[in-house]
Amino acid sequence: MLLVDLLANYLYLLRYIVVVLMLLLLVFALDDVFIDLYYWTRHWGRYFRFYRKAKKFDEQELFHLKEQPIAIMVPAWQEVGVVGKMAEFAAAELDYENYQIFVGTYPNDPDTQADVDAACARFPHVHKVVCARPGPTSKADCLNNIITSILDFERRTQVKFAGFVLHDAEDVVSAMELRLFNYLLPKKDLIQLPVYPFVKGPFAFTCGHYLDEFSESHGKDVVVRESMVGQVPSAGVGTCFSRRAIIKLSQEGDGLPFDVQSLTEDYDIGFRLKHWGMEEIFVRFPVTDNLLARHAEKSPSRSKSDGNVVCVREYFPETFQTAVRQKSRWIIGIVFQGFKTHRWTDNWRLNYFLWRDRKGVITYFVSFISTLIFAQLCLFWLYDQLVADGYHFLSIFVDDPLVQTLLGLNFVFFINRLVQRMVFVRRYYGIGQALLSVPRQLWGNVINFFANVRAWKQVLQHGDPRRVAWDKTSHEYPSISQSRATRSIGSILVAQGTLSQQELDFGLEQQQKGERLGQSLLRLGMLTPAQLGRAVAEQLELPYVETDPFALDVALIRSLPERLALKYMVLPVQLQDGELTLVRESQLSPVALSQIERQTGFKVRLCICAYGVVSLGVRHWYRHEQDLNPDLYLQQCLQQGLITDSDLRTLIQSYLASQLSFGDALVQAALLEPAVVNQVLISFDHQSGVRLGDYLLSEGIVTAENLAQVVQLQQQRRKTMQQLVQELAPECPELLQEALV
Repeated sequence: MLLVDLLANYLYLLRYIVVVLMLLLLVFALDDVFIDLYYWTRHWGRYFRFYRKAKKFDEQELFHLKEQPIAIMVPAWQEVGVVGKMAEFAAAELDYENYQIFVGTYPNDPDTQADVDAACARFPHVHKVVCARPGPTSKADCLNNIITSILDFERRTQVKFAGFVLHDAEDVVSAMELRLFNYLLPKKDLIQLPVYPFVKGPFAFTCGHYLDEFSESHGKDVVVRESMVGQVPSAGVGTCFSRRAIIKLSQEGDGLPFDVQSLTEDYDIGFRLKHWGMEEIFVRFPVTDNLLARHAEKSPSRSKSDGNVVCVREYFPETFQTAVRQKSRWIIGIVFQGFKTHRWTDNWRLNYFLWRDRKGVITYFVSFISTLIFAQLCLFWLYDQLVADGYHFLSIFVDDPLVQTLLGLNFVFFINRLVQRMVFVRRYYGIGQALLSVPRQLWGNVINFFANVRAWKQVLQHGDPRRVAWDKTSHEYPSISQSRATRSIGSILVAQGTLSQQELDFGLEQQQKGERLGQSLLRLGMLTPAQLGRAVAEQLELPYVETDPFALDVALIRSLPERLALKYMVLPVQLQDGELTLVRESQLSPVALSQIERQTGFKVRLCICAYGVVSLGVRHWYRHEQDLNPDLYLQQCLQQGLITDSDLRTLIQSYLASQLSFGDALVQAALLEPAVVNQVLISFDHQSGVRLGDYLLSEGIVTAENLAQVVQLQQQRRKTMQQLVQELAPECPELLQEALV
């Protein structure tokens, strides 16, 4: 009986606790219901007024806009094995050319630096930034160092980036992301894309609860926030800032755009830009081409439009501990640091969303305690069902009209919450994940509670939320695309038997600054252009094609416009059944191939040719330098016995090997870095009628003296066929002159 009395007294006490909790839950539920009603009223109102009759925006229009230069900023602390994959994936997936990736590293993180160095060696648009202070500092501090490096890159290239995109090293980007940013810039100053976590498995509840929260937040809550207030909180990834926004942030921050003491600098910036009257937008842009949304979920029950939105995808923490660490950082940054930085305003709409941002410190506790009490009540209900003549403990709750009313209302609102979340999860992930969101919500309450406890503990320990250190989450990058060019040219040449290891070592020792290994071996005469071409083809897993640059059909040349041939340094060699075969001396990005396909109307097949072939072919056919073809001269020399058939083959290979492009000459003259040359070639209009050298001079990238130095170097390396024959047969200058005539 004593136990029964104790239980009864406990339940009476619990009843009062339940009443208080249910009143709080009712207030929070009404808050959420308001957002639901606003969203659905707006959604259906816009549908019947505009979308049902209006013509949908054609995504193909994004391809017709001129590409503005865009910088991608990636902070990296202990990201070994992640940065290289992201750079490779971006190069293969982003349907955009005019962008550069700047990766921020730390002086005391050599492994990540080595990883970034390897990525820089493979991708000229990737740049390593080393922060001034040892890490980990804060994400904001790393971003400030990156911004400084970007501005320095702008001074060296005279390129002004229109957009600055914020990404993490583990992000999987949508193919159309930069094209969408390009369309919205400079009309908008902050552009945010939705974030959709990857699915790990049906029982991975820890990382799974993230996809539930992001689906509802980026499907409904942020949409309502933008509509009501015009203010969009940055998610820290998939955020694009306009040039105007970055300059204003730098001016107001005395050269530091991001608050170095903030753990959620992205959240902070959204408010600062809104305060300055800048335009912010949250974009849910669906693409109809499944190929452009190939990393979306494949569930047949997902929405055809919302399931193909341009978004950012990434893996989130799988373990309880890492999830608690990450969410406690968000709570400290948004709630504690946010409250200290952004006080209540005179705008009730903005205050309302500030309240929604900060109420988590209360709701997480209430939700967790409510979950525990609900579990207890379930046990008492089970007792009532199993024990026929037992004590009816639940009567203490059931017989109270106030409790009954509150239970009924909260139950209805709780079902509404579950249904709302299921609706938005189903849109992107399908019905299976929508059903799993129900049990995951309970597990999410547990994670949020302990994250809240940890956040309070850290703030109380430090006394000031701005003193809490950056508690970075470890990242994982998904295996999506197969790597290419993982084997070095040197190892391939040795494996092919073209060079011995000793010869390769000698070539590496003689390699000059700015010179690629293949160019060094050609200059030393240790390799022929054809041998280099076959090695490159094997490295890239592409076919090798023997090509005579002067024996092409004129109609074939006309199939490829001059601007494409000059911009991408490609040469058409075959057109059959609607497929255009192009040759190049090195790799060409998938984006460039897509551009050529769209602008020519042909399906494109890329092959590799011998070094020098494309350089000569483009100059001969598109620049109309007719004196490049040495065939007639060589035949005359051969007929007069000045050279043999063996000499003929050697001369042709030497002629090809001597072709040094203007871009390579800039690098080898130590005037510009390969990355700078790459950006210049992207920005340069090859149909303007202006020579590249004159363009560099007019833009202030090089001086007249520098330009003369480059031209001299190029002329020294480039040999005419007459010069090569003269070197081969110096004892017969008179005969050579007669052959030339």
